[in-house]
Amino acid sequence: MSSTDRIQAHFAESIAAKQQSVQLAPQLAIAVERLSSALKDGAKILSCGNGGSAGDAQHFSAELLNRFEMERPGLPAVALTTDSSTLTAIANDYAYEQIFAKQVEALARPGDWLLAISTSGNSPNVVAAIDAAHRKSASVLALTGRDGGSIAGKLAGEDIELRVPDQRTARIQEVHLLIIHCLCDGIDHTLFG
Repeated sequence: MSSTDRIQAHFAESIAAKQQSVQLAPQLAIAVERLSSALKDGAKILSCGNGGSAGDAQHFSAELLNRFEMERPGLPAVALTTDSSTLTAIANDYAYEQIFAKQVEALARPGDWLLAISTSGNSPNVVAAIDAAHRKSASVLALTGRDGGSIAGKLAGEDIELRVPDQRTARIQEVHLLIIHCLCDGIDHTLFG
């Protein structure tokens, strides 16, 4: 297979994954409504993930704190993936599995939301963050893929899972980014018209 053929195959697979994920639209609309309502009530959104999902968590937080596509006041969002001193202190003093959970314990309040991103649904530190969010009476929006992993069984109450129906990490991450953009657009238009 030539380089051009491989590239075209990537584009075709990405398009197919996105087309298949359109089925998430109703749940995504509910997520927009719930996050918007929480922000309107003065809550904040914490976000976490590993690797590419850490980048997605930071991307989401930056779009809310700064702006997405419209001029508007900043919205309270914190990426739990960005403070290297905190991350390394928790990993060293406790365990890597606790790097997000300890931050959630300290920062989350009832009514807040945790955006928990894991393509496999099995990242131990993201699962621990979900448990911490529940202890703090915060709700969870989980972005997963494949079969939802152990995260799927952790969700309850107001929690929402947006599970990308694909097996490949790259395709799941590409859809997660689109979901994040849909969330940002939906929140902006819900809160600011």
